[in-house]
Amino acid sequence: MARILITGAGGGIGTLMRPRLRRPDRILRLLDLTELPAPATDERVEIVTGSLTDADTIAAACHDVDAIIHLGGISREDSWARVLAVNVDGTHTVLEAARQAGIERIVLASSNHAVGYRMIGEAGPDGIAGEAPSRPDTYYGFSKAAIESLGSLYHSRFGMDVICVRIGSCFDRPNDVRGLSMWLSPDDGARLFEACLSAERPGFRVIWGVSKNTRGVVSLQEAEELGYRSLDDAEKFAKEIPAGAAPTFIGGAFLDTPLGTPNPL
Repeated sequence: MARILITGAGGGIGTLMRPRLRRPDRILRLLDLTELPAPATDERVEIVTGSLTDADTIAAACHDVDAIIHLGGISREDSWARVLAVNVDGTHTVLEAARQAGIERIVLASSNHAVGYRMIGEAGPDGIAGEAPSRPDTYYGFSKAAIESLGSLYHSRFGMDVICVRIGSCFDRPNDVRGLSMWLSPDDGARLFEACLSAERPGFRVIWGVSKNTRGVVSLQEAEELGYRSLDDAEKFAKEIPAGAAPTFIGGAFLDTPLGTPNPL
């Protein structure tokens, strides 16, 4: 029976993925800093409470694990010190524990904000490539670019399969005009993670995590090469979205966030 460790399992995406990644032949080991809801009677779930920055906790969480989906970390702009400690050092702790445990498949949650200063449409009709060089828009975006580099290092040095997913916006539905381009439906999110887990020897990859939206501005080619097939489109919500101008840059409102200032976006 496969055991998948999901860090940040109590966060927004982790909460959405918990029911969608259940399988009869799979155990989900869920790690979060805060206490998680107890398993339902039909769940094959193991709960671990602890911090990404605690090497002993992460080492124990990696025991007897087949793959890791690393969603944990600060998900918005924050101070330089906190972003480094939690997102960068925390990801290093996870990768190093995985290496020592012999785990060969790691999926790292990157973000569109790793390339937030890239202009929409700059890559032509096919959209911005999954492996477009980073142009972060915040300290948070920098941290996501940094963990992509860490993933590359651990693949090149130790042969681990590392897939970095530049997630757009994963909610039940898009919230604004930008979301009509960058939305990742929860169901598509699960399809994407399943593709990342099952792809044969992917090596190191950077891919986009978005649905196949009518107004899409990024490339799905790299994700589709791993077996991802989106079945959702944000356009079905278009009539419910308040009118507004589409952003010029991928990062949207994050470009207006003062560096190092926690924000509620």
